[in-house]
Amino acid sequence: MQKLSLDAQVRDHLKRAAAAATGRSAETVYGGHEHVLRQTLIALTAGTSLTEHESPGEATLLVLHGRVRLTSGGDAWDGMSGDMLIIPPARHALEAVEDAAVLLTVAKH
Repeated sequence: MQKLSLDAQVRDHLKRAAAAATGRSAETVYGGHEHVLRQTLIALTAGTSLTEHESPGEATLLVLHGRVRLTSGGDAWDGMSGDMLIIPPARHALEAVEDAAVLLTVAKH
């Protein structure tokens, strides 16, 4: 069995994002290309976004810290710490409304 402190990871990646020119930091915390399930911690500074991109398959975002906005087409969903957003199977973007960290979970078929 393995154990990972997401709280510690969030603190670390928020610091990394603040120091990065891009305003973001990310790390796969479980899985990867050799697994069906992949979980990636993403930290973004306020106003930073992941521009519109294709849906990776079945995916969710668990907001661990701060506030984010997920957009797809003309729709938008706001999430704050503790919220889980279901990523639509369409092009979408993510913006940090305030400094934020999310856990992206993707299940690839």
